Amino acid sequence: MCTNWKRVKIKDVVNVRRGASPRPINNFLSENGISWVKIADATQDNSRFIFSTNEFIKEEGIKNSVVVIPGTLIVSNSATPGLPKIMGITACVHDGWLVFSNYRNILKEFLYYKFIEIRELLLKQANGSVFQNLKTDIIREFEIIIPNLIIQKKIVKILSSLDDKIELNNKINENLHAQAQAIYLEMFNEEINFKEQSCVMSDVFDISIGKTPPRKEQYWFTNNDNDITWLSISDMKSCDVYINSSSEFLTYEAIKKFNVKVVPSNTVILSFKLTVGRVAITNKEMATNEAIAHFVTSNDSIVEYLYFYLKNFNFTKLGSTSSIATAINSKIVKSMPFIMPKQELLNEFHYKVIPYFKMIKRNSEENQKLTQIRDTLLPKLMSGEIEV
Repeated sequence: MCTNWKRVKIKDVVNVRRGASPRPINNFLSENGISWVKIADATQDNSRFIFSTNEFIKEEGIKNSVVVIPGTLIVSNSATPGLPKIMGITACVHDGWLVFSNYRNILKEFLYYKFIEIRELLLKQANGSVFQNLKTDIIREFEIIIPNLIIQKKIVKILSSLDDKIELNNKINENLHAQAQAIYLEMFNEEINFKEQSCVMSDVFDISIGKTPPRKEQYWFTNNDNDITWLSISDMKSCDVYINSSSEFLTYEAIKKFNVKVVPSNTVILSFKLTVGRVAITNKEMATNEAIAHFVTSNDSIVEYLYFYLKNFNFTKLGSTSSIATAINSKIVKSMPFIMPKQELLNEFHYKVIPYFKMIKRNSEENQKLTQIRDTLLPKLMSGEIEV
């Protein structure tokens, strides 16, 4: 730590209060009104900001909640605790959020990055047998080290410039995805085009299912990216079409010993248990767990069509094989109905959208590199290990 950095308690530099909820909350939920921030709104992407919510509450619920305006820093204290977000909209937050105001000798943006740095330490102090919870006093009393405001501004400038570029690439990719989706709907959503060849998925694709080696032998799983990338459904949550990385890897020994299927690059994958219907395209050789199906094909011109076909598929009509959670099985996946257009139409669609997919892929790869740089720099900058 630099000698001129100060050790302070969070309560010494900012006011902390807890959100609140009108009860019973179901009586106040509405299709319009003021945005109602839930933890799921914060975990659906990696952006620093919350610009939209999936739910709203009625005006009469505001008095029993806490209103946050654009620019407000909030941090989750339950379910997925310790997650910081900056509000991009006016909204209400429930008691699963902590709200920060009245900053003293600390920048809001610096505190945002500080929470990312200290999150693991905070979680060790969280309580709860099922869900971890961060009590307000834990946050208030937690000690952090901070430099002067000049150094804070320099650190924030470095980290936010990386995040700015990541978020810009994400917006570009969202736009590219929407344009390619529009082309798909225009070419294949007309009734005449669906009078092509109707079949099932296994007639067209080599469909395989992933596998999880025994967890009791943890040495099969590594953090070494020289091993085989191993995907779970959570890894598919916020990817932009192409999935580049995961939180875990499998050793080559595990792949061989347990006969884990390794699928090639440019393979469409689909989640079909717990969270049904997440779709992505592999960006390199990968393996997955047993909740993900792989659609392997030698016909490169069908990949983009299959991706949008699955993205637009109504999985609810397949039913569920579980009374506890939404799920279908591999047999149902293989027998899913599939509309196979003529090859000429597939080729036309492929050549129209492949420029969009290539740009999305390039931006996703750049974001992966930028994220690695940011995640390497952040703890060193925030602790004073690297001077700016």
